[in-house]
Amino acid sequence: MKIYYKYLAPVLVITLSIFILSARSGSSENSKKVISSSVKDTEKATSIVIEHYPTNDSKYVSLKLDSLLQRVHKRNDFHGSLLVAKNGKVLYESQIGYANFNKKEPLNDGFTFQLASVSKQFTAAAIMLLYERNQVQLNDLVNNYFPDFPYENVTIKNLLNHTAGLPKYFWVTDNKWKQQKAPTNSEMMQLLDSVNVQRFFLPGQKFDYSNTGYFVLASIVEKVSGLSFGDFIKQNIFEPLQMKDSFVYSFEMDSVRTNQLDGYKLVKGWKHFRINKSLNDAIVGDKNVYSTCEDLLKWTLGLNNGLILSEESLNLMYSKGETINGRKIPYGFGFRIDERDEKAIYHHGNWNGFSTSLTRYPEEDLVIIILEHTSYKGLTALNNSIKKIVAENFKE
Repeated sequence: MKIYYKYLAPVLVITLSIFILSARSGSSENSKKVISSSVKDTEKATSIVIEHYPTNDSKYVSLKLDSLLQRVHKRNDFHGSLLVAKNGKVLYESQIGYANFNKKEPLNDGFTFQLASVSKQFTAAAIMLLYERNQVQLNDLVNNYFPDFPYENVTIKNLLNHTAGLPKYFWVTDNKWKQQKAPTNSEMMQLLDSVNVQRFFLPGQKFDYSNTGYFVLASIVEKVSGLSFGDFIKQNIFEPLQMKDSFVYSFEMDSVRTNQLDGYKLVKGWKHFRINKSLNDAIVGDKNVYSTCEDLLKWTLGLNNGLILSEESLNLMYSKGETINGRKIPYGFGFRIDERDEKAIYHHGNWNGFSTSLTRYPEEDLVIIILEHTSYKGLTALNNSIKKIVAENFKE
């Protein structure tokens, strides 16, 4: 028996050493996975499943919201889609009105809406993905990436929370662009370099909502990643979250999808005219993401459950910015922050007939998504009415 133990001890030591080395190797491998790019991390996002409340649970609140939607359709010419989610589950989803007025084609959940400025949160998230990969820093100057950029000392953070003081690129296009085709992001960056358009104020002095800042951010994403902005968003957000009906569209550069809606305006109270594309419709980053209500819910759930960005990055995106004088501003990175005790994180959009809204109430775990394409003007009032109906008529 002693002889047995004599030989057994070395065997146990060798076995234990192998186990420890294997554990260390596995730990090292896991560490590499944690440090690796967020694209790998977001592979788990494919497990997102949109859940719905049972009909019996949502029946009463659905009747109230149906009635509300019918009223705004008749009184305010609302033609669009609405989704309400509570505790991560769909409480209500519906569409009303027409997709195409010439064909009298009714809307359904397969049509995609231009998100207008709701697109900005995707641009901000793209920058934060690069930040997490240590490819950009928030205090980096735009001149680090575009040496000829004519507005010095503008940081990425200035662009994100609208404190850069840049001129409006819409005005630059209308007054300085000499071609018939719409300029792309790279062409607009070159145009800014070549024309002498004065900035509004020095970086950080105050808040001034700026579409220019977000098109510059998208241009930085392209420069750093080597991908088009649309491909970067597709590969890093849309595909991991299975947002199959979402895409970035650049006029004259990309083909029109079969389910892609046009924007309309109501003329003389009865006739709907399609709004034509303009010289500013090829620029991306500030607008030009197309999506559906269900895809936007996937985005909201994925983003806030850590499937795209870290908690640190989310906290930065949801924190109010501030000026160099320390004055707080009601905007984070790609999101507006409700000034009343920060009870809502949201964004609205209006462009070429599209009126859009994505609002999240963290305390109530409530998400309201409104997408419309006939120049509807009552987003704030409609959102408030929906929130009130849910609070008064839905109890779990």
